[in-house]
Amino acid sequence: MIDTRRLRTLRAVADHGTVTGAAAALHLTPSAVSQQLVALEHEVGHRLFTRDGRGVRLTAVGRIMLGHANEVLAQLERAEAEVAAYATGTAGEVTVACFATAISAVLSPAIADLRAKAPGLEVRVRDAEGDHGLALLLDGEADLTISVEYRGAPDAADRRLSRLPLYAEPFDLVLPQDHLLVLADHPHGHFRPDEAPTALGDVPLAALGDEPWIGPYPGNPVHDVITFACEQAGFTPRFAHSSDDFRAVVALVGAGAGVALVPRLALRDMVLPGVAVRRTPGPERRVFAAVRRGADAHPLLRPLLDTLRTVAGSLVHD
Repeated sequence: MIDTRRLRTLRAVADHGTVTGAAAALHLTPSAVSQQLVALEHEVGHRLFTRDGRGVRLTAVGRIMLGHANEVLAQLERAEAEVAAYATGTAGEVTVACFATAISAVLSPAIADLRAKAPGLEVRVRDAEGDHGLALLLDGEADLTISVEYRGAPDAADRRLSRLPLYAEPFDLVLPQDHLLVLADHPHGHFRPDEAPTALGDVPLAALGDEPWIGPYPGNPVHDVITFACEQAGFTPRFAHSSDDFRAVVALVGAGAGVALVPRLALRDMVLPGVAVRRTPGPERRVFAAVRRGADAHPLLRPLLDTLRTVAGSLVHD
């Protein structure tokens, strides 16, 4: 009989591509992970991995076993959810991995709402960008993640996850207040010191191909969205400055250091000295909640997922 713990080890090694990475995620030693894999290969009677540089890759039999492992582990998640529901568990702790803007926009309001609806539910929040949040979920470090679509992200058909679309958020251009494209559509040609410039007209991204850009570091899903949008407009953005903090990005724009694309919700409550905000067609980030497949019926996760959907549905993007 195949030990389910070895199936978890198989999936972790497949996810991380190295024994060392899987060991860190599973809180085991690399030798313990290797022993689990050897034992699983003995049970199956076939090699499951081959060496690939410094890492490993699945053999054909390994890919077959990984598909079954995903099904078995999802079924175990469903079993735990049904047992918890049978026991009418209404109190417990849920860990949520979530990026900063969504913490403000949907997770915090959901937590506030749940205080009355589910007082026994305690939500622990871990600030994590979309790609890191998914890794925390799959490694068992989080019970739910709020993440974004990005190149290389697990798609909606991924058999390890159950996903709930939350909202699509457009990006806005943030330009220095004295930028020529800003002054061109202002009736006075300049702004009074007390005047807060708002979006007056759309600006095509193609008009900014020669500008220095400010944005998140490579690896941040927003960096991918910006780069892809600019490539669709016919150029590759030249990032002169990098920060994962949108307030820092906007401050640098205000200092005249470059231009930026910023998610609209990140700008919602931000003081914007020295900058002008413009709409631009196209770029947006799609935000979703995800749990491990089979866990979406868990009595501690269900009310949180339902409340997140309600809060996200109330978001209005002007």
